[in-house]
Amino acid sequence: MAEIPPAIKREAMSREFQPSVRIGKTGLTENIVQEIVNQLKKRRLVKIKINKGLYNREGKMEVWSYLSNETGSVLVLARGNVGVLWLK
Repeated sequence: MAEIPPAIKREAMSREFQPSVRIGKTGLTENIVQEIVNQLKKRRLVKIKINKGLYNREGKMEVWSYLSNETGSVLVLARGNVGVLWLK
């Protein structure tokens, strides 16, 4: 696993850093993946929120793993329904 710089971890955990992508009742779509890719190109750090009840715990980890692979990014943080991806 890639080494994540402390500054990136701090930013990912910051309360001011709000989710910019939400996975809603339609689930994980190609449009959502593309939106995450576009945001990662601009900002390199993207916070994603999954609507409650959409996936169980294992399902959420699969979502983060899938998004990380599809976008070529690193999962910095996965807590509850929120995940942060970082483009190195």
